[in-house]
Amino acid sequence: MLKLKLLMGVTAVFFLVSGLASAQVVSNQAAPNFTLTDTNGQKHSLSDYQGKFVVLEWFNPDCPFVKKHYNSGNMPQLQKQYTAKGVVWLSIDSSAAGEQGNYPPQGLNKFMADKGGAPTAVFADVNGKVGHLYGAQTTPHMFVIDPKGVLIYQGAIDDTPSADIEDLKTAKNYVSAALDAAMNGKPVAVNTTKSYGCSVKY
Repeated sequence: MLKLKLLMGVTAVFFLVSGLASAQVVSNQAAPNFTLTDTNGQKHSLSDYQGKFVVLEWFNPDCPFVKKHYNSGNMPQLQKQYTAKGVVWLSIDSSAAGEQGNYPPQGLNKFMADKGGAPTAVFADVNGKVGHLYGAQTTPHMFVIDPKGVLIYQGAIDDTPSADIEDLKTAKNYVSAALDAAMNGKPVAVNTTKSYGCSVKY
């Protein structure tokens, strides 16, 4: 029993990683531009979306925390809700070759299709260039950029660092709160939080 408890503790430490203050971007400052090729072979630059709200979502199909938000329908629902309002949603997998969550483009497309995901585009950032640029530390790790290119939120998807689907019922979603406020011309009350989830597998 003691060995089992120790193993569970190690597992929890492995998976539950809080994003610390080592991010490479600063809230309320310009978000750095980048260019990535999506899983369908199309190039996208952040600058292409000047004038639109943009959400960057770091994900890993094999991470229990990511599975929580996709298996429950929470992440797909957010994607559909806000892309319908003109928000650009970019989902990025920065898992390196040979690491957990590294899939070929068709594998990432299948994951999204199977889970009902509806981002604007999906990317395999295999060399971790964009992940390191933004200081993405966990999956999920969320960033919200306003139409002027200013980073208005970065951190956790919500205030409940758990892989339990049931906890979604009482969780406060920081991403929707930031988008709703900014889209209605109001200040974003919380612009930085600690992300939680599996470590990004650079």
